[in-house]
Amino acid sequence: MQRWNGWGNENIEMPLTSSAEVLLKELVGETGPGPEYSLENALSGIPESRIKTLHPSISIDPEDRFDHAHGQSLPDWVNIRWGTLKQFPDGVAFPTSEQEINDVLQLAFREKMMVIPYGGGTSVVGHLSVPESDLPVLSLSLERFNRLTNINPCNMLATFNAGVRGPDLEAQLATHGYTLGHYPQSFELSTLGGWIVTRSSGQQSRYYGRIEDLFAGGDLITPKGKMHFSPFPASAAGPDLRHLLMGSEGRMGVVTNATVRIKKTPEADDVCGFFFPSWDAGAEALRELANSGLSISMARLSNPAETATNMAIAGHKNQIDYLKRYLRLRGLFDNTWCMTLIGFTGSKKTVSFTKHETNTIIRKFKGISIGKSMGNTWKKNRFLAPYLRNTLWKRGYAVDTLETAVTWENVRPAMAAIENSIAQALEPRAEKVHVFSHLSHIYSTGSSIYTTYLFRLADSPEQTMDWWQTIKTAASMEIVNSGGTISHQHGVGMDHRIFLPAEKGGLGIDLMKKAWKYLDPDQKMNPGKLTE
Repeated sequence: MQRWNGWGNENIEMPLTSSAEVLLKELVGETGPGPEYSLENALSGIPESRIKTLHPSISIDPEDRFDHAHGQSLPDWVNIRWGTLKQFPDGVAFPTSEQEINDVLQLAFREKMMVIPYGGGTSVVGHLSVPESDLPVLSLSLERFNRLTNINPCNMLATFNAGVRGPDLEAQLATHGYTLGHYPQSFELSTLGGWIVTRSSGQQSRYYGRIEDLFAGGDLITPKGKMHFSPFPASAAGPDLRHLLMGSEGRMGVVTNATVRIKKTPEADDVCGFFFPSWDAGAEALRELANSGLSISMARLSNPAETATNMAIAGHKNQIDYLKRYLRLRGLFDNTWCMTLIGFTGSKKTVSFTKHETNTIIRKFKGISIGKSMGNTWKKNRFLAPYLRNTLWKRGYAVDTLETAVTWENVRPAMAAIENSIAQALEPRAEKVHVFSHLSHIYSTGSSIYTTYLFRLADSPEQTMDWWQTIKTAASMEIVNSGGTISHQHGVGMDHRIFLPAEKGGLGIDLMKKAWKYLDPDQKMNPGKLTE
């Protein structure tokens, strides 16, 4: 069963190792347990529904309304765990067919309801925040609209209902010998429709492609009617309207069905571990790999601070001590070494060749291979990292992430500027922040930067939110100043909205607003996300 006040399945726990606890106390400070609010109290504060006319698929049950009133952003967590969540949808629709989705939307439009499309509830930037409004708000959940409806091996296409979650999507394809290969860290809970409207990127997108590469076509129900996007192999017939839909975050309507490009299940899918003597050596190696033409599926380079943190979190003290001794014997130093994971996916022949050529590049930059054991551990735990948020909160620590993408010459200065802004943000409050980063997706022209930071929870939700906003604003300003995108994979939602004009320009923002206004004249679809 899914946690009502945290991440993931309530039966899964990620313990904090003793070495990680020592590191946190040293770098951030000691603290007491985080606040916990009871579900009974949370439900008692939900007001009566304002929906006058119900469809059979609409629930006004308080627990359903609470579950769909938030995502997984840090502000969401603060409100849930302190009991300060104030805005709730008036009802939650659970349609099971496209006709039901259309019927619910028509009812909502007639009754002047606002509609928030809901996939897996995994947004970390405020996509699901319920607006304060005199009008009723309906959450439209697609969780029961989740089937594979067609697979076409000739064209390597498959069509799904948009509410299908990652594990169910892959399980349905696997029975036919295929895969989509889209693995965001939220894979366990997030949905195909959510991936599309937030322009998601999977961990192995270097091989499989980002969602814009995988999304071939589908259907969208807008307030003005239905749009169909045909899965052409290619087209020069004007602008590609799929790209208006991708990243639209529910402002255009509800994605109902999606046709995606699939691949045969690969013969080999390995992740190998490497260590570089320094950040510069690792970054240069990854830049060369990105431009080598080699068929690697992922490359993830942790900076020294993240490397040390990961080693502390890993446990297995004897194994970690042995690894450290081995690296020192090979001439690497604790305070500068950088852990790297590289993925190799495809036919056995291709993978064998790619590994050989990759190792040649790694050695050129003094990198050391440590084989597949670290990669196998990462694959086993790849979707469990968010569960640490539950554990850390119980210990009294808040954890959040942010990410961007910049061109290669800006990677090092951008990462340094972002980390410095975060580390210094709470100094006037005499609070310390632990911050670390990695490169998680590499391109010929640059790389993403994924940054994690931890700080102590304050004594009140207001103060905790003030601290978080101070950190978030400082880091976001550095992203903009460094020429980075405000989001490489998380989307915009509410949290990044004020920084979007710096990227799109005034004319671009006006163009988006006019598109939303044309398709949704009354501005009832997920209002306030992306643009005001």
